[in-house]
Amino acid sequence: MIVTIAESINIMSKTIGPAMKEKDPKPIQAMAIAEAEAGSNFLDVNIGPARKGGPEMMEWLVKTIHEVVDLPLSLDTTNLEAMEAGLKAHKKGGRPLLNSVSCQADRIDAGLDMAKKYDCLMVGLLWGTDGMPRDVNERGALAAELIFRANDKGIKNEDIFIDPIATPISGEINQVLACTEFMGMLQDIGPGCKSTVGLSNVSNGAPDHLRPALNGPYALMLQKQGLYSSIVDAYDKDLMAICKGEKPELEALVAKIMDGESIDMSTLSEEEQKCAKTVNVLMGKSLYSNSWLDL
Repeated sequence: MIVTIAESINIMSKTIGPAMKEKDPKPIQAMAIAEAEAGSNFLDVNIGPARKGGPEMMEWLVKTIHEVVDLPLSLDTTNLEAMEAGLKAHKKGGRPLLNSVSCQADRIDAGLDMAKKYDCLMVGLLWGTDGMPRDVNERGALAAELIFRANDKGIKNEDIFIDPIATPISGEINQVLACTEFMGMLQDIGPGCKSTVGLSNVSNGAPDHLRPALNGPYALMLQKQGLYSSIVDAYDKDLMAICKGEKPELEALVAKIMDGESIDMSTLSEEEQKCAKTVNVLMGKSLYSNSWLDL
């Protein structure tokens, strides 16, 4: 089982973005209801930097969404004033998720102080002062520092979701592998910490019709490594089935491939064959191309 954080209430959306700016509740509430009915555990509310009117927008969004659903919200913004306004307005569904506290020297303390002040859950984003970590070791070092500083402020490991940053398969395969490997290290670095990842990142750059074919197998790979939660497309029924534990045959298949077992492709269903081919690409055993499923 993977805890799901629905991703679609986003300022970048062609439909939701204008509704946010115009304070039109109907499209936003309709999407919140649909994501809740799909089985989402949290709803991500992403307003971006929101440099102008951010606090007012976030407060309005939280109240608007909670008029129709009771789920906890993942408040997603780099504007700390907007974040605080959202945390103050969050009255339903349990504890909100502060998304996120980065490891940048000029941001980490303010983010941790806010998480402590409002006793909320928090995402620790492994983005450092120098930007994206280069490999699994840098991810480990950033995580250890972030967890230590959070603990020093009285934040428990169990309230911390670590995000090692998923990257596109169309880019650097070593970064994809580093994110996967880090998942298996997290409990050694911070026992009790949870994990999360923006799952759709791995398929950025792929044709739209192929993105679900990457997202599902990657979720299974990360789950084998201990993934707790993920920001997902709640409208992808196959992916939601994976997150709900409804695809045990694919879980078993991915585990075998990652453990190095030999797989006879002729014995697999079409769905299993596609999954196996994708896992081989995500593990760097096969080169990525937009025709990887046809090879």
